[in-house]
Amino acid sequence: MLRIDFNLVLTIINLIVLYLILRKFLFRPVMDIMEKREKMIADGISHANEEQDKAHALKKQYEDALNGAKEESTKMIEQAKLDAKQEYNQILNEANEKADKVMKTARESLNQEREQAFDDMKAQVAGLAMDAAKKILLENADNISGADAYDQFLKDAGDSHDSEE
Repeated sequence: MLRIDFNLVLTIINLIVLYLILRKFLFRPVMDIMEKREKMIADGISHANEEQDKAHALKKQYEDALNGAKEESTKMIEQAKLDAKQEYNQILNEANEKADKVMKTARESLNQEREQAFDDMKAQVAGLAMDAAKKILLENADNISGADAYDQFLKDAGDSHDSEE
C-alpha cells in the first residue's frame, strides 16, 4: 500500500516552496520580459508598416510629380517645335520677299539699261545715218541715182558701224 512517510511530505513541501520561489523570482520576471519583448516587437512591426505606408505614399507622390514633369516637358518641346516652325516660316517668307524685291529691282534695272542702250544705239545709228547721208550727198550729188544713193548709204553705214566696234 501506499505509505506516506515524513520524507515524502518534506519533499512535496520543498517542491511547493521551490515552485513558489521560482514563480516569484524567475517565472514572473521572465514572463514580464517576454511580454515587454513581444510588445516591443509588435510596436516595431506596426512602426515598420507605418513607415512602409509613408514610403509608398511618398513614392506615389514622386511618380505623379515625375509624370507631370514629363507631360510638361513634352508640351514644352511641342510648343518649342511649333514656335521654331513659325519662326522658320516667317524668316523664309521674309527672305522670299527680299529676294523678290531684289529680282524685281534687277529686272527693272536691266530693262532701264536695255532701253538706255537701245536709245543710245538709235542715237548713234541716227548720227551715223546723218553723217553717211551728208557724206554721200556731198560727194556724189550729181552722178548717183536714188537707189544707188540708198545702197551707198547702207554700205557706208555698215562700214562705219563695223569700224566703231
